[in-house]
Amino acid sequence: MDNREAIGSWLSGPGEALKSMGADVGYRGERLGLPETGPGAIAPLGRRFGAILLDWGLCLLIAYGLLADGDQTSTSNWTLLVFLILGILTVGTIGATPGKWLFRIRVIGLDGRRLPFGWAVVRTALLCLGLPPLIWDRDGRGLHDRLGRAVQIRI
Repeated sequence: MDNREAIGSWLSGPGEALKSMGADVGYRGERLGLPETGPGAIAPLGRRFGAILLDWGLCLLIAYGLLADGDQTSTSNWTLLVFLILGILTVGTIGATPGKWLFRIRVIGLDGRRLPFGWAVVRTALLCLGLPPLIWDRDGRGLHDRLGRAVQIRI
């Protein structure tokens, strides 16, 4: 028989499907021990998107102005390389790229401390692949954050 309830839960998202099955979903970041709102809470998607656009624009300017000699193909390649280096150095040392800093976001490890440099390399390399940031879990963490053992929080 046709179960229209299953289709409705698919359209309303995985959280609603879990609620209809009786699971306690909670808020984003609750499973990680983070607060629901305010400093230390999971950073909202809009801020994270704005931060990555700002970082990409900065890297594009650096690549176009200093490295690419006006060639569009080499500008794209240099931009990705500058983005990789920027992400590794800034997230691995201070926990935030320039865009994340302006949007009041910080990347930390699951233990609540600074993300170790090795995990910052893994996280940033996966971010540069493009696909991992498009796959999220219930807490709003991208696959690159999950595999890099990181979480993005509000400052």
